[in-house]
Amino acid sequence: MNQEVRIGVISDTHARTLGDLPNGILIALSDVDLIVHAGDFTEKAVLDGLRTLGEVKAVWGNMDSGELRRILPRHDLFTFGERRIGLIHGWGVPWGLAERVQKTFPGADIIIFGHSHEPTNRFIENTLLFNPGRARDSFGMITIGDTVQADIIRV
Repeated sequence: MNQEVRIGVISDTHARTLGDLPNGILIALSDVDLIVHAGDFTEKAVLDGLRTLGEVKAVWGNMDSGELRRILPRHDLFTFGERRIGLIHGWGVPWGLAERVQKTFPGADIIIFGHSHEPTNRFIENTLLFNPGRARDSFGMITIGDTVQADIIRV
């Protein structure tokens, strides 16, 4: 049996500081093994604040500053809890977004994305497509062990 790891997932914070986020999200993120942000921080202070809570993987989104675009990748593929995880903000219209981002990471076990502000939690061809929604409305929790369990949590 694999040891379980927990990932707290947020996106589309559109905030100036970490304090602009709902307190329930901050409490949840302070108790995970990894924090993942799928872009549209708006301000670097949000990224800096998240890093005070724990390890952060993040990408930039279409609303992010030039500074964030210089220090964060557009997309990332990493391994965590023995699963290959693709991370991207997303682009274009919300319709068909999950299918578009899936093509960016063939063979990934989990693909985390944002952009549409609409939560997504479904498998397509053995890949979990996960969008936590807009941070003022919801966030996500992914538990990885022998299986992958993903939940959208409303705030």
